[in-house]
Amino acid sequence: NSIESFSIGPKNSTFTILSPVDKLYQKVGYNLCMIFGKIDYINLLPFYVFLKRELKSSSSRAALEYKKGVPSQINREFKKRKVDVAVISSIFSNRKNCTNLGIVAKEKVLSVIVCKGESRKDIESNTSNILAQILNIKGEVLIGDKALKRYKKDKSCKDLAKLWFEKYRLPFVFARLCFHKDRKIYEKLSKKFLKQRVKIPMYILKRYAKRTDISTKDILDYLKLISYRIDKKEELSLKKFIYLSKRVKNG
Repeated sequence: NSIESFSIGPKNSTFTILSPVDKLYQKVGYNLCMIFGKIDYINLLPFYVFLKRELKSSSSRAALEYKKGVPSQINREFKKRKVDVAVISSIFSNRKNCTNLGIVAKEKVLSVIVCKGESRKDIESNTSNILAQILNIKGEVLIGDKALKRYKKDKSCKDLAKLWFEKYRLPFVFARLCFHKDRKIYEKLSKKFLKQRVKIPMYILKRYAKRTDISTKDILDYLKLISYRIDKKEELSLKKFIYLSKRVKNG
């Protein structure tokens, strides 16, 4: 794991203008210190760009720490309460405190796939491995940026979100923003993010393109497939997935 930290707001201010988030901090009654579990996949890029802007523009004396890891790693850190808030796998989000922000595929997703070959789980994943079992798809499970890159080269790989949609006519919820405390703050952040259309600066897109070997155009095309709002259909899909996952485990 690596931890990247930065301070938010001036250290010696005599006059400050409170942003909406600052006012919320003030209403809650203390300065927020947040340890955020960060999964550094392309599909969460808009949220992290928003989060950094939102909190950096805040004049609150707050500190934000990102604790980085893959989904399975962040799930464990969240369970141990080593992070305060994170976008955790759907399979781990049941009965947790969560907002209506998540990672949703309305139909296809391209970054959660099963490819031909020996049956193998992706160690970075929890939800997608179980989804493959529910759909009875055999092969190598791949998630995240590496899956997106593989799918561009091998169209024979099966898109699990697409298969779920074809079978149940429902979007698939891969992850949810969950927290241990400070409900008002995270619900406020989620609501504000879901109201905005976040523009990702080109220098950030180029950085991700270089790191993943995926073009900026393909990154932008991919992000069009991702939704972040969990409404009634998404909640129904999530309940169905949790129910079916229990049947797979018990069966």
